[in-house]
Amino acid sequence: MIANEKSAPRLVSLFSGCGGMDKGFEQAGFQRVWANDFDKDAQAVFRLNFGEIDGRDIREVPVDEIPACDILTAGFPCQPFSNAGNRRGVYDSRGELYLECLRIIERKLPKAVLFENVKGLISSKHQSGQYLIEVIKGDLEKLGYAVNYRVVNASDYGVPQNRERLILVAFRNDLGKRFEFPPVQLNKENLTLRHILDIPEDVPNQVYWPYSPQAQSMVEKIPQGGSWKNIPYEDLSPRFKRIRDDMKRYHAPNFYRRFSLDEINGTITASAQPENCGITHPIHNRRYTIREIARIQTFPDDFKFIDDTTKNIVAMYKVIGNAVPCHLAKVIGDAIMEQAFK
Repeated sequence: MIANEKSAPRLVSLFSGCGGMDKGFEQAGFQRVWANDFDKDAQAVFRLNFGEIDGRDIREVPVDEIPACDILTAGFPCQPFSNAGNRRGVYDSRGELYLECLRIIERKLPKAVLFENVKGLISSKHQSGQYLIEVIKGDLEKLGYAVNYRVVNASDYGVPQNRERLILVAFRNDLGKRFEFPPVQLNKENLTLRHILDIPEDVPNQVYWPYSPQAQSMVEKIPQGGSWKNIPYEDLSPRFKRIRDDMKRYHAPNFYRRFSLDEINGTITASAQPENCGITHPIHNRRYTIREIARIQTFPDDFKFIDDTTKNIVAMYKVIGNAVPCHLAKVIGDAIMEQAFK
């Protein structure tokens, strides 16, 4: 809870998802006055934990219906810029949603702005030929902001996950300063899975999405710290035999990664597919539970998710994987609070 809501900086949250960014900024002392997200699964989780959220397409929301704010945060859709996607960038209509952020910023002129996105945004090109991140920086500068951005690894800020993301922070010029990123955490011993997966039995949402029979047979042959490459050749499916036969052609993919208890987990993704991310428990032959991936994304144990049907369970992997880790948001939020609002 915020100690003094009347004096707390007012936050407008765009592309809020299920609330990872909002939880972190709430912990840092900001008071959210309005939030928006179009995804119905994310909306359901957000309402369960925070209350109301505007579910309209942001392109249909008049600026006059959005409250005045001191800070605006936005994790606009990242798929067009992902290294795992087709990298169409602004040629994908979702890539232009950041313009909706600018539309609102131009009218509301908050003291601070935070954008979060995948690191692929750094190398995505605008149709003008410029790098898109430089176009965004230039647009904010034209609106009167000093901009700083950096690709950060969430584990450098106390998140038990090696998750690289672009963080951009802009301060209104009249503040007379440019955002300085907080120092990184050098000792990461407490971020390994051994310290994260010790979840008490009474904590809810300890259910998981079962693997397909083929995936199940593969994970049972993979040791801690290993991947599909540890599976004997004769036990591989024809598809994986073809890849193993020509690793150079397929760029030696690290499918079915299984992190050990003494490693920091890799990026939790929205798809939760074993081919694409380390989603297999170090010891048990299954996906992480909803609560385990929530722990890796630093959601507190009292944060509620919906797991009453298989459809909802699958949706929870999506919304948690798409979220900003709460603790990363808190660390950045603390720094913004100290530098812009104290």
